[in-house]
Amino acid sequence: MFKVILQYFQSNSESISNGICIVLALVSVKLYTSFDFNCPCIPQYNKLYALGVMFVPPLIFFFLGILVNRHTGVMMEECLRPIGKRSKNPAIVKYMFTAMMQRALLAPMVWILVTLLDGKIFICAFSMSVDPKHFSGSMPNTTGLDLLKLMAKVPCKEDMIFRNSTFRKAVSRYVRCYSQAIGWSILLLLILLGALGRLIKPCFDDHATNLQTRYWSNYLDIEQKLFDETCVLHCRDFARKCVVQFFEGMREDTVLRLPLSPEVRYNREEDMVDQEEERLHGITKQEQMDQLLETWFKCKPEIRIILYLGNGWSRCLGLGLGIGLGLGVLEK
Repeated sequence: MFKVILQYFQSNSESISNGICIVLALVSVKLYTSFDFNCPCIPQYNKLYALGVMFVPPLIFFFLGILVNRHTGVMMEECLRPIGKRSKNPAIVKYMFTAMMQRALLAPMVWILVTLLDGKIFICAFSMSVDPKHFSGSMPNTTGLDLLKLMAKVPCKEDMIFRNSTFRKAVSRYVRCYSQAIGWSILLLLILLGALGRLIKPCFDDHATNLQTRYWSNYLDIEQKLFDETCVLHCRDFARKCVVQFFEGMREDTVLRLPLSPEVRYNREEDMVDQEEERLHGITKQEQMDQLLETWFKCKPEIRIILYLGNGWSRCLGLGLGIGLGLGVLEK
């Protein structure tokens, strides 16, 4: 079972992003359960500290989710690149932005819901807002102590005033009920919004346009991955040729002679045989490679496919023609 889940998360970049978001959500739950929350029990700091614990970690998880999401870099590159020979489609950027935000918000929402269902932070923040008249029967002696300061000490069960006090337990239970009610309401609202979105969105969306947007967003992601892989292969070839040429030059030096291993000699012989076939696409200097990479960014090539038909090359003026030819063959 674990192997199947791992294969799913490794199948494509979208599955990897989903896996990372789930891991962040689980980490947020683990951090909260291991976090030792201690309310300061001071009227000026209770609410500030509690709300900080409730909302600062979600902000950290939110930006961390944006940082680790692969779609973030692809989206920003597509948004900021010059048009060149390839036009921009705002729908693709919008689709990738929506997918990125949905994944980035998962861990923060899990943290907020867990804090609300637990209730300790809510008690620390809003115990001073409770009217003590509802619990006057069991209220402890407050001689010489301000009422606001007394209510601020409700989250601190170790305090001498509230040790084994039914008043503190009653106030804590009352505030915790409100906290859990808010938490379950938010969870129910999110589930309802998600269900309504799934049911209503297809009724108003153009299915063809939505399918095209999903296709080309995946295309941009895969194109970037293939470009990175091609750069790695090209770098390895370029570096290998530079290293071999360096050792060949050192070998010809009369002062320093370095013996070549059989592997290097074999590679050198192969280079001599295939020298005409391996020209690294005409790249022989660093300046040429820099210019090529700059051209790729500033003027990405038009999306088209070159098909080999018969004895010659035929340029397909769009991906749709290639798909149409394939469908025609299937129909026959």
